[in-house]
Amino acid sequence: MKRAVRWWQQRKGSVRVVAILAAYNEERFIASCLEHLFEQGVAAYLIDNCSTDRTVEIAERYLKRGLIGIENFPRTEDVYKWQKLLERKEQLAATLEADWFIHVDADEIRLPPRSDRTLAQAFAEVEAQGYNAVNFMEFVFVPTKEAPDHDHPHFQQTMRWYYPYQRSFPQWRPHRRNAWKRQPEKVDLAGRGGHRVRFPGLRMYPEFFKMRHYLFLSVPHALSKWVNRNYDEVEVEKGWHGGRASLTPDKIQLPSQNELRYYISDDELDASNPLTRHLWTLAQEEDSSTV
Repeated sequence: MKRAVRWWQQRKGSVRVVAILAAYNEERFIASCLEHLFEQGVAAYLIDNCSTDRTVEIAERYLKRGLIGIENFPRTEDVYKWQKLLERKEQLAATLEADWFIHVDADEIRLPPRSDRTLAQAFAEVEAQGYNAVNFMEFVFVPTKEAPDHDHPHFQQTMRWYYPYQRSFPQWRPHRRNAWKRQPEKVDLAGRGGHRVRFPGLRMYPEFFKMRHYLFLSVPHALSKWVNRNYDEVEVEKGWHGGRASLTPDKIQLPSQNELRYYISDDELDASNPLTRHLWTLAQEEDSSTV
C-alpha cells in the first residue's frame, strides 16, 4: 500500500482515472478492491447504499490515500434500486475531475490487458490511439465442491478456480463495456444495467481488458448477499438482476474443480470458449443482470 501511495503522490503527466463504486455491505471486498485500484494508478469514489456492516468504516481509512470521497445514498423502504445508483454514477461522471471513469463493483478486480502496464497507463495508451471506451473480459471465480469456504481476508490466494464468462454472442460483442473517457455530455450507463455505457461518437478499444470477479466466498455469503435483498419490482419486471432476484438456497450448486480452470497469473487467464451461463446456480441469468 505504501508503494501505491507514493505513486499517487508522484503521479504527473498521465491520465487521471476514477473508479466509481456503489456498495452495500461489502466489508469482505472493499479493502482489497480499493488497494488494487490504487496500485493500478486509479482513484476511487464510493457511494454507500446504507451499509449496515463495516464497509464505510473500512473505506474511511483510505480517504486522502486514493479514495477521493464517500457519500451516503439512501434506501427507500430498504429496497435495492440499481437504476437509481447507476443514474447517480452518471451524474458523478459529469462532475468529478477525471479523464477516464470506470464503473466498478467492490467484488471486481479490474486489470489491464497485460501486467507490464498499470490500468492508468493502459488507458493513456487507449486514448492516444483515439479510442474512448473499454470493454472488460470477465473471469468468474467461485468456491467449489472440494473447497467451499473462502470467507476470509485472503480469498484471492485460496479461491483460484474460475471460468470465462461472456453472456452475449457473438463473442466480440461487449459484455462489460463500462470504462469510458470523460464526455462533454452525460453518458448513459443505466440503460443497459451498467454493463454497456453509451454516448455519441463511442469508439471502443478493440483489445479487451480483464476483470477477475469474485461473486461470493461461500454459500452462506451468497445467501446473505442476494437472497435477503429486496429488489425493485420494476427492475425485476424489466429482466434485471437475472436469477438473483428469485434465488433460493436449493438453486445454488457449487461446481467441481474439474469443471473450472486454475488461476496461475493475470497474464495467463484463459478467455477461450467462454460460458454463457453461470456454473454455480440453477437459476436463469439474463443479459441485463447485475450482481
